[in-house]
Amino acid sequence: MIGIDSPRLSFGLLSVLVVLMGCSSEQMGDVSGLVTLGGTPVANGAITFTPVDGSGRTAGGPIKDGKYTAQVPVGKMQVSITVPRVVGKKKLYNTPDSPEGDLYDESAPAKYNSQTELELDVTSGRNAKDWSLNAK
Repeated sequence: MIGIDSPRLSFGLLSVLVVLMGCSSEQMGDVSGLVTLGGTPVANGAITFTPVDGSGRTAGGPIKDGKYTAQVPVGKMQVSITVPRVVGKKKLYNTPDSPEGDLYDESAPAKYNSQTELELDVTSGRNAKDWSLNAK
């Protein structure tokens, strides 16, 4: 039986940590800020950062009470902001006693999400960026 203080176990854990830390040589920046739509903080939504050049990984996070924070790879990013709103109810199954779920639609204009015009040059370290979106 291997004890907690076993050199083999310690070496194994150290090896795993080195591999995990070495998996990404990509520099990252912390991006945070406030998102408003029509002057009002977005209650719930999502923000996504996608490399403009198409290489690298995508990052993002939730927007809650207007605030967001995300770890994003350094470089020029295309930014997409989605702000879903409930527009109705829908049966979850095709049965008479089916429970209902919310039916969503996008409340932010397409120029902020599916046809985004937003970009951000992310640098290493902290990046503060507020987004004031027009409702139309």
